[in-house]
Amino acid sequence: MSGTSEGPRPAAGTHPHSAGPSVTECHTLWPPAGAQRSEQYGYRAAFRAATLPMAVVDHEGLVVAANDALGGLLGNSAAALTAQSAADLLDLVADGRTWRAYREVLHGRRSRFRCTRRLKHPDGRSMWAEITVVPMPEPEAGRAGGPGSGRVLLSVADVSDRRELQKRLRHLQMHDPVTRLPNRTLFFERLSAVLETPRHQDGRDDGTTRHGRIGLCYLDLDGFKAVNDTMGHRVGDRLLAAVAARLTDCATQHGPHRRGAHLVARLGGDEFAVLVEDSAGTQQLTDLARAVLAALEKPFDLAGQRLSVSASIGVVERAVAGTSATGLMQAADTTLYWAKADGKSRWTVFDPERNAHRMTRQTLSSNLRPAVERGEFTIEYQPLVGMADGVVRGVEALVRWNHPQFGMLSPNRFVAIAEEDGSIVQLGRWVLRSACRQARRWQLDHPTEPPLFISVNVAVRQVWDSDLVTDVAEILAETGLDPGLLQLELTESAVMGSAGRPLQALQSLSDMGVRIAIDDFGTGYSNLANLSRLPVSVLKLDGSFVRGFRYEDGAHPSPADETIVEAMVHLAHRLGLTVTAECVETAGQAERLRRIGCDTGQGWLYSRAVAPERIAELIGGGLKV
Repeated sequence: MSGTSEGPRPAAGTHPHSAGPSVTECHTLWPPAGAQRSEQYGYRAAFRAATLPMAVVDHEGLVVAANDALGGLLGNSAAALTAQSAADLLDLVADGRTWRAYREVLHGRRSRFRCTRRLKHPDGRSMWAEITVVPMPEPEAGRAGGPGSGRVLLSVADVSDRRELQKRLRHLQMHDPVTRLPNRTLFFERLSAVLETPRHQDGRDDGTTRHGRIGLCYLDLDGFKAVNDTMGHRVGDRLLAAVAARLTDCATQHGPHRRGAHLVARLGGDEFAVLVEDSAGTQQLTDLARAVLAALEKPFDLAGQRLSVSASIGVVERAVAGTSATGLMQAADTTLYWAKADGKSRWTVFDPERNAHRMTRQTLSSNLRPAVERGEFTIEYQPLVGMADGVVRGVEALVRWNHPQFGMLSPNRFVAIAEEDGSIVQLGRWVLRSACRQARRWQLDHPTEPPLFISVNVAVRQVWDSDLVTDVAEILAETGLDPGLLQLELTESAVMGSAGRPLQALQSLSDMGVRIAIDDFGTGYSNLANLSRLPVSVLKLDGSFVRGFRYEDGAHPSPADETIVEAMVHLAHRLGLTVTAECVETAGQAERLRRIGCDTGQGWLYSRAVAPERIAELIGGGLKV
């Protein structure tokens, strides 16, 4: 039988410098003196001559035989290793998992075991060794004394070069090539490790206190895109590298004593993060953010070009317990957005209350369109009263949202959101149809009373994103309401800035007989000369002017407000426009506005916004409030 079928083979992954003879080659080196004796001699000779460090270990873990390569690796002779514990020689008892796996191979319950250990070479250097343990085959009958007998073969391969290559490859994989900082992958790996580390200890080995908290400064360069676009990506990359260097200096100077600096990482583009692994509180984070802003304020000299940049920083600080990587980054991203929205070149601390408002806004935004289809909106109507006689001339339709979670919401809670996401078109169409239908119903129910006009607010996005003229024409035809009984209110900025399509739409509506009103007049940047060319019928004075007319409750009237309102009323009348005063709350205000010449008033003095049934009662009572 061939010697290669019974003898142990060296484990896969031999020593990188091994050039020793193979087992098969050994048969040609020593002349046979009988088949069995020759085979055993060949195995032993190959074992001793192998450059791969090896040892035969019995089931108790004691070295039965070791080759010279293993002796040289451990700084001893091969003979001196006999009867010693292999686990002790190679540090296999360092952790429980390794020790258990090794014992399972010794006792025949596992077919193979491999681990990597850091060993001390006799020349003083450290080396990484890959240790492999495999069972040796049992000898066949009649061949006792062979290499088996319940033993295992242990081999040790020097994998230091491979380990160093892996380390270099990992560094390249985990670091940004432009700034040399840890990249997004390494940042999240470190963050996850920090959040998963048990925090029950009160102190560390170095005597410092463990706080069990974590902090993050998440920053974005302001205007970096302009640098890339105007000067090119090469200059942009140099700027990023220079910013990274200053961030690293800040983290080192403001880092924890005796424990190294905070982790600075580039997360992508012009976004950086500074991770404070054991925060001492929000003050530490804000001090760090302030230092970063100060460092970035100094101009950068790059290849003869002097550049200035600023940054917006979102600061988050919280307890490690109960914090997830996703939650921390969401909070940081939100806070960074606040810093930019608040004016850039600043730091902003995460505010749970502000975030709750944002989350509520997000919830409302996602529910808006379905809410229209589910019929969650309702309309209340506020009377528009003639200042001279106190008779109701019309009503303004004010939409309300009966939200299943947040209750009854006024327009200022959701209209701006609807304008942002475009759902205002669908909602506005519903309000217009419902209001016109209600106005026509009042007219039919009270044929002997003068009909009320209905005033409906229209967002500028409705003019741009929908065919408003067609919608109005179809709704008027569907409900049977006379166009002269419909008034559409647009904000001053929307009307005064109208040109092109919006102006054509307003003109078409006016030609149809629909009245156009400018809402909140006096709060925008009006070019009064435009009033003569716009198809406007009504000016609604903003309530901030009307509040200056108060005499009651110790309030002091504003002569300037009265002068301004009087001038606007006279101007409007000269242009053939009527004037409505908003937010009329007291009889004194109403009297002053009447004397100045305001045509109609609207406010709590007359009535709050009420259900349509209450308006029907006013009509039946002669329209007096």
